[in-house]
Amino acid sequence: MPSSRTGRPPVQRAARRPVVPRSPRENPLRTLHTRARRSWDRPLTAYYVILGGSALITVLGLVMVYSASQITALQMSLPGSYFFRKQLLAAVIGTVLLLVASRMPVKLHRALAYPILAGAVFLMALVQVPGIGVAVNGNQNWIALGGSFQIQPSEFGKLALVLWGADLLARKQEKRLLAQWKHMLVPLVPATFMLLGLIMLGGDMGTAIILTAILFGLLWLAGAPTRLFVGVLSVAALIGAVLIRTSPNRMARLACLGATEPQSGPVDCWQAVHGIYALASGGIFGSGLGASVEKWGQLPEAHTDFIFAVTGEELGLVGTLSVLALFAALGYAGIRVAGRTEDPFVRYAAGGVTTWITAQAVINVGAVLGLLPIAGVPLPLFSYGGSALLPTMFAIGLLIAFTREDPAARMALAMRQPRFGRKRGGGSQRPRRWNTMRRRAPVARSSGER
Repeated sequence: MPSSRTGRPPVQRAARRPVVPRSPRENPLRTLHTRARRSWDRPLTAYYVILGGSALITVLGLVMVYSASQITALQMSLPGSYFFRKQLLAAVIGTVLLLVASRMPVKLHRALAYPILAGAVFLMALVQVPGIGVAVNGNQNWIALGGSFQIQPSEFGKLALVLWGADLLARKQEKRLLAQWKHMLVPLVPATFMLLGLIMLGGDMGTAIILTAILFGLLWLAGAPTRLFVGVLSVAALIGAVLIRTSPNRMARLACLGATEPQSGPVDCWQAVHGIYALASGGIFGSGLGASVEKWGQLPEAHTDFIFAVTGEELGLVGTLSVLALFAALGYAGIRVAGRTEDPFVRYAAGGVTTWITAQAVINVGAVLGLLPIAGVPLPLFSYGGSALLPTMFAIGLLIAFTREDPAARMALAMRQPRFGRKRGGGSQRPRRWNTMRRRAPVARSSGER
């Protein structure tokens, strides 16, 4: 062994290990975003979001209706569960309508557009007949069905406008007539103004605003030019300003924006201010379910138009944000359905339903928060009222039916394996014929034309 200059044996050094390049650490936020995007891009995501979100909103609404309506029922010498039982009955009927609508083919929905429109117009005109129409809170928009049951036909006018408007625009698009402004406006805008006139005869401007929002949503989806869109919007805004200016009640509601005291000058802002009081006293987690103070006669319409305020008082910021998140998910799923279809009727109808539910939720929540005037519209699927719940649940069934019509979603539903009929040892067993959901993959086709 050769020695070094000092006479000592050389030190043997260990061989260097090859340097392995380290992979860059993945950003956890980016990874989470990628996984969420992949999950959202699955064919059945919108189907489950719409079904699950609407079910959660309805169930939570039933709980809050029971909590918010007990005091009102007792003050009217009625059982504490009176309003809850009526809402539960409406929810059961609405669930049947939802299931029926979700199983109906798109062609049948198109075929029902004109009968539903004719029936809604007839009932809305029947409201103005003396002895048949009933006035509630100064608005004559109700028909008595006997006993304590009433129906508000204008709520079904929303569904009628969505179906009829979608069918009309789809037929014109198939004939390539939407490039002409007269075909885009006529007869859609005149028919909508007819519905608005029937509603305004009873004084219900809140429902008229929702129908106007549906009209603008349909025109936007149809690709209306900016000048045409702005023109129709200007006419609607002018008419709305005249209606507000000529009504002391509507001017008083407008004057209550930003009010912090129940008596702010000559205008009584009791309802608006006590809605803010209910939200403010709830805090982060609320005072507890059933522990609201404002519902003891302080807050008018606690179980209908201002049920969101009672929710904030009892469930706190967490509860209100959960409700808003459910509505946001429902609206986003509706936009997904409208944006991914090639059927023009499905696109217009899904966009109309999404505009309807989203606009009504924004107007209701904005009024409770004091950001918008009180319009007297219920929170969809949440507030008390069978006349509003039934057509809304049918509209949710429409969205579910449209998601099922997507070729990828239809394939995924057909290929789902049943949970029963499998071997315990890990092997697969051919399911029984009555237990399987397997179907032949159908060929995607248009919904047809009337």
